[in-house]
Amino acid sequence: MAYSISTQNFVALSDLHPNLTRPSIIGVVIGKTDVKGFPDRKNIGSERYTFSFTIRDSPAYFINVNSWGREEYVRSLSESFRVGDCVTIENPLVQTKELEKEEKFNPTTPSCYKLLLSETHSVVKICCCYEVDTKLLSLLHLPVKDPHDYYSLGDIVANGQSLDGRIINVLAAVKSVGEPKYFTTSDKRKGQRCEVKLYDETELSFAMICWDNESIQFAQSWMPRETVIFASELRINFDKFRNCMTATVISKTIFTTNPDIPEANILFNFIKESAATGALDDITEAQLKESINLQTIVDIYTVEQLKVKALQNEGKPEPVYGIIYAYISTLNIDTDSSKIIRNRCSGCHYVVNEMSNTCTFCSDISSDAKSVFTSFDLLVDLTDHTGTLRSCYLSDVVAEETLSCTVHEFLTLTEEQKTALKWHLLLERSKIYFKLVLSPSLRTGLRVNLLSCKLADPVEASQSLSGKGRKQHCLAF
Repeated sequence: MAYSISTQNFVALSDLHPNLTRPSIIGVVIGKTDVKGFPDRKNIGSERYTFSFTIRDSPAYFINVNSWGREEYVRSLSESFRVGDCVTIENPLVQTKELEKEEKFNPTTPSCYKLLLSETHSVVKICCCYEVDTKLLSLLHLPVKDPHDYYSLGDIVANGQSLDGRIINVLAAVKSVGEPKYFTTSDKRKGQRCEVKLYDETELSFAMICWDNESIQFAQSWMPRETVIFASELRINFDKFRNCMTATVISKTIFTTNPDIPEANILFNFIKESAATGALDDITEAQLKESINLQTIVDIYTVEQLKVKALQNEGKPEPVYGIIYAYISTLNIDTDSSKIIRNRCSGCHYVVNEMSNTCTFCSDISSDAKSVFTSFDLLVDLTDHTGTLRSCYLSDVVAEETLSCTVHEFLTLTEEQKTALKWHLLLERSKIYFKLVLSPSLRTGLRVNLLSCKLADPVEASQSLSGKGRKQHCLAF
């Protein structure tokens, strides 16, 4: 069935065929690529330009559209509409697509045809929103793939490098959208990059990288911790720098924002509950340590430099990773154990409800009861010659490594032994790897998680403080 605007009739995408004379079609734009230039084989020294987009007119049917021509025409056409717009196309050329060639770089479609736009004969117009049938607009919230055919973020992490290079579908919530970063390559080509952090019930932070302007602009419309996306045909890669799996947006990728499917509703409920309880801030250092290779962290800061860096990063979601040589100046381990040891869910690592001793998040998703484990949950102050960072988080495995004892071993210590352990660590210079994020809800305005804390080598520490060590930050960043 084809939808109609005013009194004009359109051909349904499912009814298109190469012998159709001067067809007119209507659809919503569900995907779009950047404009690119290629050497023109017929006119040596000149370039032809192209871009493509995907339109949809029914739950079951969508098709790829290609435009080739002069730079002025192609850029003007590309800039005239965005993903989410409803457009009409008059007199496109209907061609049978070469399946293997067509779908290598374009979204996989149910149509055996593709559309070509001619500067001379074809016309693309944007429809006014009040003219568009609501049934057509509702297609923007239907995934183009089977809504059951997707990986959770936890599945991706669990499969690890076996998924490296694979193209899959992902359903996840948006945790943060980074600012676009622009660069110039060694061969003078301009590029851009934007990192989006995703999360779901199984994984609290997962990076998705956008390299093209169209996906970067579209991502800017997503509201962190309010938006769910179904991403079809994302490429999964193992990031050697971060020592973890990441996702990359490619020319085949199509995003469905806030999809109208039951699986997304479950994720919406998770978003609301985690936002209400602040559970997303409750990430253990063990999880952080697993997600980043400490050897890739080389920037050295003093406390003063780190506070200045935090001010400069105000309003930016990206965390700051670094090294600081400092003393632990506050370490209250000789206090009531219930204040520094907490029970966590073995499934998601959230702190469990103290009364019921069950995880409220996992119980909402599955009826299977998850076991709990005890972990350290300490707040420590870090001090160097420039100042003090207060209430830094030292917990889980990192705390056990710092204290040189497990939770169970700690619970067997006498009060005198706890005090002796405390003074063994206090006022000893340590080499500390950290992750810092701005957190307006905290009293300090900063959340500093310790990723590693070990006694520093005196020579290495003195070299770093004198500026002879590895990359050190000055106050003028």
